[in-house]
Amino acid sequence: MKVIVIGGVAGGPSFATRLRRLDENIEILLVERGAHISYASCALPYYLGDTITDLDSLIERTPEILKNKNNIDVLVRHEVTAIDSATKQVTIKNLATQATYQEKYDVLVLAIGARAILPPIKGSETVKNGFALRNVTDAATIKSFIETKKPHQATIIGAGPAGLEIAENFRQLGMAVTVVDQLPTVAYPYDPELAEIMVAELQRNGVRLLLNETVTEIQDAGQKIILANGTSLETDLLIFATGVRPNSELAAAAGIKLAENHHIIVDEKLATNIPDIYAIGDVIQTTSYITGLPVPSMLSSAANRQGHLLADIINGAPLTYRGFIGTGVAKIFDLTISLVGYTENALKAAGITNYKTVLITPFDHAHFYPGAKRLNLKLIFEAETGKILGAQAVGERGADKRIGEISAAITGKLTVFDLPDLELPYSPPYSMTRDPVNTAGYVAINQLNNTIVTIKLADIPAADFATAFFLDVREADKPLAGTVEATKNIPLSVLRENLAEIPLDRKVYITFRKGLNPYNAARILAGKGVTALLIEE
Repeated sequence: MKVIVIGGVAGGPSFATRLRRLDENIEILLVERGAHISYASCALPYYLGDTITDLDSLIERTPEILKNKNNIDVLVRHEVTAIDSATKQVTIKNLATQATYQEKYDVLVLAIGARAILPPIKGSETVKNGFALRNVTDAATIKSFIETKKPHQATIIGAGPAGLEIAENFRQLGMAVTVVDQLPTVAYPYDPELAEIMVAELQRNGVRLLLNETVTEIQDAGQKIILANGTSLETDLLIFATGVRPNSELAAAAGIKLAENHHIIVDEKLATNIPDIYAIGDVIQTTSYITGLPVPSMLSSAANRQGHLLADIINGAPLTYRGFIGTGVAKIFDLTISLVGYTENALKAAGITNYKTVLITPFDHAHFYPGAKRLNLKLIFEAETGKILGAQAVGERGADKRIGEISAAITGKLTVFDLPDLELPYSPPYSMTRDPVNTAGYVAINQLNNTIVTIKLADIPAADFATAFFLDVREADKPLAGTVEATKNIPLSVLRENLAEIPLDRKVYITFRKGLNPYNAARILAGKGVTALLIEE
């Protein structure tokens, strides 16, 4: 049997090497149009910032290694330009010589990934100092530009996690950095209350953020950027971090079915609609393990696991791909940001409304052990069942650990009712006797059992802003939080002594604050017969 793999970054090599370990006799050919295979693309921003100084160290396998160790033939700087599924052959072009030829296959695997989206901005075709960062060649080109041109001012178009990682690394080099995005906040799809923490960290480290702004024109070969409001920005270096789109044109031309978002549709065996053609990685649309809805699969970790699984399937194992969860992490200066599953932004985009949320801000480890910092953890779950839909965490330490634990809970189909029972490791330098994941479960259960009642700011009836009583329970030394103007501030520490000031003939809301204080205030009031609603913002 002959297997041809198109694409050699993440999923392709994972598939090919696993298949070789399963069967020594299969003929395997891997074709990659780039100059390198099997490299750590997520590490490229850190090469730009000199945290990683050896670019070669990011290349995990070379064609020579795959041939010598795994007996896998690899063609780099070769591109598959056509697939003929009727005759089961592909056309391959040598990008150095432009010569083409055909290769037969028994099984074809598409691991063709995605490419950067360059926005249709007037003047972008004339840019000489602009780059996108997707591969090793891009990183080497940008690094060479930095070393030779020595830019002082860098502008990044796009405030997603990838753009923010680049911003951090450019600041590490001493550049003045501006990030422009047409969305009102950073790191979409993270929700606003988590993103605002990232905004503060970016600004604290000297990153200039221009949000709710659109670039309408680029002038002077990339040296000047014009915004929709008429503002102009001077820049020496321009990075496009405006997202990616799947490399699915080859598949479409071969009659492979695509989704509306141009991703290749695969089934639970990672098979396309054409026999003996499979697809994995960034190019595919699969189903959400959480909701069963169609979702792209856009993580290198997922591509690696899909490649490993597909090799087992092709080798005859009775396995299926159970679906994409979506677990990610990124570093923004001293913060770790991490998420799993759906955010509120993503749920709204999917038309899902039957959910509840909790946001807690415990310490990342025991408060009495030096260095304890607040961890912001948001849990999202189904309103009727407590099924976990997603979570986000932002903090200096422990964010990725808690999201990993919740990802495992989702994989095991646990609900919020199970989270308090998780036996998680404790020692004062690392956690608390009741881990933040346990606490999130307790708070979620309180919501589901109506021990507390929460309401989103947008759901408060307009008339209530004129007639209801809005209670702020912050202590005197704490800053204001939220956007609702309080009727009265009664600190939690003296609430019991001042219950007479709470009206019994008006609806009572407790204004938004992070942490357990609003919950504790609601329980105090409930003990006195007052049902207070906690505002979520």
